[in-house]
Amino acid sequence: MREAQSTYNYKVVRQFAVMTVIWGIVGMLVGVIIAAQLVWPELNFGPWLHFGRLRPLHTNAVIFAFGGCALFATSYYVVQRTCHTRLFSDGLAAFTFWGWQLIIVLAAVTLPLGMTTGKEYAELEWPIDILITVVWVAYAVVFFGTIAKRKVTHIYVANWFYGGFILAVALLHVVNSAEIPVTLTKSYSAYAGVQDAMVQWWYGHNAVGFFLTAGFLGMMYYFVPKQAGRPVYSYRLSVVHFWALIFTYMWAGPHHLHYTALPDWTQSVGMVFSLILLAPSWGGMINGVMTLSGAWHKLRDDPILKFLITSLSFYGMSTFEGPMMSIKTVNALSHYTDWTVGHVHSGALGWVAMVSIGSVYYLLPRLFGKSEMASVKLITVHFWVATIGVVLYIASMWIAGVMQGLMWRAVNVDGTLTYSFVESVKASYPFWAIRFLGGLLFLVGMLVMAYNMFKTIAGGRSVDDARVMQPAAHHA
Repeated sequence: MREAQSTYNYKVVRQFAVMTVIWGIVGMLVGVIIAAQLVWPELNFGPWLHFGRLRPLHTNAVIFAFGGCALFATSYYVVQRTCHTRLFSDGLAAFTFWGWQLIIVLAAVTLPLGMTTGKEYAELEWPIDILITVVWVAYAVVFFGTIAKRKVTHIYVANWFYGGFILAVALLHVVNSAEIPVTLTKSYSAYAGVQDAMVQWWYGHNAVGFFLTAGFLGMMYYFVPKQAGRPVYSYRLSVVHFWALIFTYMWAGPHHLHYTALPDWTQSVGMVFSLILLAPSWGGMINGVMTLSGAWHKLRDDPILKFLITSLSFYGMSTFEGPMMSIKTVNALSHYTDWTVGHVHSGALGWVAMVSIGSVYYLLPRLFGKSEMASVKLITVHFWVATIGVVLYIASMWIAGVMQGLMWRAVNVDGTLTYSFVESVKASYPFWAIRFLGGLLFLVGMLVMAYNMFKTIAGGRSVDDARVMQPAAHHA
């Protein structure tokens, strides 16, 4: 038993890392299908496979299946390596893996069938919500239990971000998913009217802030320094970054509800905190990018570093764009347009997916006993295909969004609308085709990654005997 405790638990990391790639392909494939449905409406098949049913399946698959598996894999790896100890409980860690996969499968079955609460990013019905809660509690026990039995006194900053993400997501999920069950497949929210909207976007924006930002910043603070072979640029800045981000993000949700029935002062609070949020966000981006000081030459030959650093540039861009879009006068133009879709995907594809892909490329050889991936050239191919895909996607959506906003607000001299809604739809059509192409390219990149991953696995062996570091060491 003592021998088992002197090795890291790589099995669960390996399982989540492989499923990250597989669920990434599934989620992005559904995204490409719904993008195609907007270009070719005849692809909206039957009651189960039209845009309205597939869109929540796409968002849940990419956020919680792809993003979630990436967070589980990297947090389990990072917490063991930085705490110099094995995971708190192998059994609970295995439970989180199988429980999370079950939740994903249940989502894939229920959403196309139309079983939904109608709450964005929280569409799953109450029995699945309970299962999510149980799995999440197990995740928290494993993660914080590992930190509690660490062999070093210091808690590395990546673990602060992972820990903050785990606690905040638990709070958000429990409060927003409060509902009254009517049948096994139907429930109604515990809140009503504008209060329900307020709770939903407190949850919705903080799902972005904690699930899609804080957790992935944990990745950034571990994998960027490791791949660059340099210490974090400023440890002090990383601590300030953590506390400023954690405090400020919680208040930004009302910016999703400008020009609604939400009281005006509440909308203004959301706007002000969104603008303040620019500072910690850019502080974190600068900290990550400047970690390459003295190692910039590595970017030329290291495609994994390309993924990680490019993801940070997209993080900086989307965290500048978000606060700008929260300003009421800007929001009057952008609200309900494709600009919002472009903004979301500059964060989701440019930041979240790219930092995840870079981190998984770092992990896979180490988990399968290889010095590097089966093909480093294919990582470079993946990088360029993905980057071109993201740029096509977000540029087309920005142009379409600004155009839609301007068309909707244009009025004639007599005060009547210059354009009908259908005219704005017709004008958006070519940009939707470009968006489809951008998404398709990103999906192709994921297929290249899957091929590379399976080649690496086939030529390697499962690593279950990585020795725990000696407590005397002060670095990860």
